[in-house]
Amino acid sequence: MEEDDIFAEEVYMEDSKVSYIEDTDEEAYTDPSVGTIVGYVQQRFDKAETSRNAEEQRWIRAYRNYRGLYGPDVQFTSAEKSRVFVKVTKTKVLAAYGQIVEVLFGANKFPISIDPTVLPDGVSEAVHLETEDSLKEMTDQQAPASTEVPNLEPGETLVDFRERLAGLKSKLAPVREDLKEGEAESPTQITFHPAMIAAKKMEKKIHDQLEESNARKELRTAAFECALFGTGIMKGPFAVDKEYPNWTEDGEYDPLIKTMPRCSSVSIWNFYPDPDAANMDDAEYIVERHKMSRTQIRALKKRPFFRKNAIDTAVTMGESYTKEWWEQAMEDDDQEARSERFEVLEFWGYLDTDLLEDQNVDVPDEMKDLDQVSVNIWVCNGQVLRLVLNPFTPSYIPYYAVPYEVNPYSFFGVGLAENMDDTQTLMNGFMRMAVDNAALSGNLIIEVDETNLVPGQDLSVYPGKVFRRQGGAPGQALFGTKFPNVSNENMQLFDKARVLADESTGFPSFAHGQTGVSGVGRTASGISMLMSAANGSIRNVVKNVDDYLLSPLGKAFFNFNMQFDFDQEIKGDLEVKSQGTESLMANEVRSQRLMQFLQITQNPALAPFSKMDYIIREIAKSMDLDPDKVVNSMADAKLQAELLKDFQAQNPPPAPQQGVQPPQGQGAPGVQDTSGAGGGNIGMGTAPQPGEQGFSGNTGEQGAA
Repeated sequence: MEEDDIFAEEVYMEDSKVSYIEDTDEEAYTDPSVGTIVGYVQQRFDKAETSRNAEEQRWIRAYRNYRGLYGPDVQFTSAEKSRVFVKVTKTKVLAAYGQIVEVLFGANKFPISIDPTVLPDGVSEAVHLETEDSLKEMTDQQAPASTEVPNLEPGETLVDFRERLAGLKSKLAPVREDLKEGEAESPTQITFHPAMIAAKKMEKKIHDQLEESNARKELRTAAFECALFGTGIMKGPFAVDKEYPNWTEDGEYDPLIKTMPRCSSVSIWNFYPDPDAANMDDAEYIVERHKMSRTQIRALKKRPFFRKNAIDTAVTMGESYTKEWWEQAMEDDDQEARSERFEVLEFWGYLDTDLLEDQNVDVPDEMKDLDQVSVNIWVCNGQVLRLVLNPFTPSYIPYYAVPYEVNPYSFFGVGLAENMDDTQTLMNGFMRMAVDNAALSGNLIIEVDETNLVPGQDLSVYPGKVFRRQGGAPGQALFGTKFPNVSNENMQLFDKARVLADESTGFPSFAHGQTGVSGVGRTASGISMLMSAANGSIRNVVKNVDDYLLSPLGKAFFNFNMQFDFDQEIKGDLEVKSQGTESLMANEVRSQRLMQFLQITQNPALAPFSKMDYIIREIAKSMDLDPDKVVNSMADAKLQAELLKDFQAQNPPPAPQQGVQPPQGQGAPGVQDTSGAGGGNIGMGTAPQPGEQGFSGNTGEQGAA
C-alpha cells in the first residue's frame, strides 16, 4: 500500500483548536487548585456512584439470571434437593440481542444516511450548465482533439463530462459563469445537485470511518448490554492514530500512521452519569471509570495533551484500584478486593472558569465572561493527568446511552432480563419441585420395624442387603412406600410461567427456535401473524436505537468531519438520518412492495413521477446486493439504453411468414386426443364404413383410394 493512499483521506485535529494544561514543572502538583479540581471530579463521581446503587442491584439480578446463578437472597430448605436453573432469560436476551444486531448490520452497512436538508420554498436545490448548441449535439459523440470547447477532453463524451465534474467546486470553476439556478429544461443539459453529491460523499466517508474503527464490534457489545441490563453505552468519535503494517524494501518495519475518528463501547458498570439527569441531553456531567495497568497508564503519555510528569507521579504512588462490590459478586471465585491496577476517572462536564484560569489554561476570550465551560479531565492518585477544553463544536458530551425500554424516571432503561425476573423465579421454582418430586416418587421409602431386627445393624438399604431378624419375632420388618408422582402438574405450571415470560418480554418462544408451537402457529399464515406481532414488540426497541444511538452517533461523526476534515467536497447543508426502523422490515416484504410499485409505474401516465434510480437500487438492497456494483448510474443507464436501441434497430425480429399452414393439431377444434398416439384432435363426425373412402380395414393391405 502506497503512503499517499494511506493519507489521501486523513483526518486532522489541529492542536490550536484544543486548550490544555501545559506540562511544565513539578510545582503544579502541589498547587492547592489542583487538589480543588481533583476534589471536584471525585465529588461528582461519589455522588453518581451512590445514586446508582439501586440500579446495580437490578443489574446483578439480571446477570445472575443470564448466567443461571442463584444469589444469596435465594434460601433453600432442607427438603429441596434440586438446584436446577432453567436459563430461559439467556435464551430471550440472546434473541433480543440478535434482533438489534440484525437491524444494525443486516443490510451489510450501517443504518445511517446523510441527506440534504429541506430548503425553503423558492430556493433551488440544483443548478444546470448552459452549454452551446455545438456542445449539445455531441452528447453521444466523441469530441475531436482540437475542439475549441475547453470543457471536454479528447475522446470524452458529455456522459463522461458529467461524471468528471460531479459537483467538485474546483473542477466547476471553468464553467462557473455558465451555471444557472434550477433544473435544466433540456435533457441534453448537465444538471448538478451539489448538496446531494456532498451528502453521498459524506455518507460514504462516515461509513468508511466506522468500518476502519472497528465500530461493528463495539456496537455489538453495546447492543448486548442494552438487551441484558437495559442500557448500552457508546462514546466518540475521537481522533486516534491507527497503525498500518508496512515493511521497506530492506525488510525493516516502518508502519504507516493514519489519524482517524474512532468510537468505542463503554461498559455500563464503568459509566457514572449525572444522577439528576433522565437522559444524555439533560446530563451536566459524565464520569467514566477506567481500570488500567501500569503499562496502559504509561501509554497515555503518547496521546496528545496528557501531562507526562503527572502520569509519572501517579505511577510512583502505586496501584489504587479497589474492586466494587458488584465486581466481586460477578466473579466465579473469591478474590482479593485489592487489584494491581490504577483507578483513572475521566470527567466530561462543566468546570468553573476561575479554576481553569488558576491552572494556566488559556481560556478563549469569548469564554472568559462565562461562569463555567465544558472540559475533559483525567485524574488518578490525586493528579490531573489531562485537562482540556471540550474540543467539539458545538460543545457536547461524547457519550450515547440507548435504553432497551425507556424508564421516564431514570437515566437507565429497563432490560429484557428485568422484565422477566419474576417469571424466571417461577420457572425455577416449578422445575425444582418437579425434579424433587420425580426423584422422590421414583424411589421407595423404606419403613423399618426395628423390634423385629437384631439390634446394632446398619439400616442403609442397597441391592443385596441382608437384614437379620429377631428369632420368633412376628410380622414384617421392612415396608416399602411409594409417593405419588405429581411432576406433570408442576410442569404445567412451568409452561404457564413460560407463557408469561413470552408476554412480559414480547419475545414468543417460537421466535428463538422453540418447537412445539400449537394453535395458530401451525399454519403459514399463523406463523406470519405471530412474527408480525414479535416484530411489533421489538419495534419500540429499534426506535430507541435510532433515537438514542444511531442518530446522535451519526451526527457526532458528521460534526467531527465538518470541524476537522479538510475535504470541502463532503461539506454542505446536510442532515443525518437513522434507518434502523426501516431496516426492521423484512427484505422479502420490502422487495415485494418495491416490485409492486415498479409494476404501477409501468403506466405511461405515472412513469414520469417515479424515481427509477432509487427504486432499482432499493430492490438490489432488499436482495442483499450491493447497488453500487449491480446498478448503473443514470448516465450509464442512458448509454446502455441507447446501445440497446441501436442493437434492436440493426437486428429486428423476424417477420411472420405468409401462407404457412398451422401445425397439425391446431386446426378446427375438437375433442383432444389423450391417448398419445396421434397427437392431434379427434373429429366429431361419423366414423367411415367398410368400402368407403378413408376406411383401410384391419390388415393394412388396402389403403384408402
